[in-house]
Amino acid sequence: MSGARVVVAGAGGRMGQQTCAAVAGAQDLVLHARVGRGDDLAAALVGADVLVDLSVPDASPGNVAAAVDAGVHAVVGTTGWDEARLTALREQLDRHPQVGVLVAPNFSVGALLVADFAVRAARFFESVEVVELHHPDKVDAPSGTAVRTARRIAEARRAAGVHPAPDATTSSLPGARGADVDGVPVHAVRLRGLVAHQEVLLGGPGEHVTLRHDSLDRSSFMPGVLLAVREVGSHPGLTVGLEHWLDL
Repeated sequence: MSGARVVVAGAGGRMGQQTCAAVAGAQDLVLHARVGRGDDLAAALVGADVLVDLSVPDASPGNVAAAVDAGVHAVVGTTGWDEARLTALREQLDRHPQVGVLVAPNFSVGALLVADFAVRAARFFESVEVVELHHPDKVDAPSGTAVRTARRIAEARRAAGVHPAPDATTSSLPGARGADVDGVPVHAVRLRGLVAHQEVLLGGPGEHVTLRHDSLDRSSFMPGVLLAVREVGSHPGLTVGLEHWLDL
């Protein structure tokens, strides 16, 4: 969306600050407003084209609803968008058919490519597990990216008629086998010094494949954020996952 005027909600956070800088530095975009806690979002949306929501899970649905009602497209990087929230958003968008919203668990092109490779490979291997590693300030576990990766893997395996992965565990401490996401174990690590990292482990008789992506700095998310801002106006309705716009 050339010349789009962009509002960033959650502008005071680390991801928000990086996004503001990226938008301000893009020749074809305009940083229309920075919105932090306590600021007037409705006023900021006046004259805007796109809201980038990087706030917190409790605030995000209200921010996006306000944007949609104002006829402003939205790019959402905030976690916490479960199926109930997505359903409510779809219903709202039905009343505003010209508005596009992207809910993106991850903006890293590299992470999206790894997830796509994993989905393609999952039907060929007997076992598959996901490990995600993040900084300890992250509020949700597992990460939205890991949950979405696991769900896509599970869907691909069901479609291919793959049997459930073998697991003879009958006794374990709670959480030892990770979270069960549609039959795929997902393990979360929280460690100071990490940013955002994910591994998909695939195993079959006599061989293992490990797919890993590492975001070492939040700058790795900015190409995806800018792509989303430019594309969201061309995709009315709700899109979940930036991979849909990468022609994968």
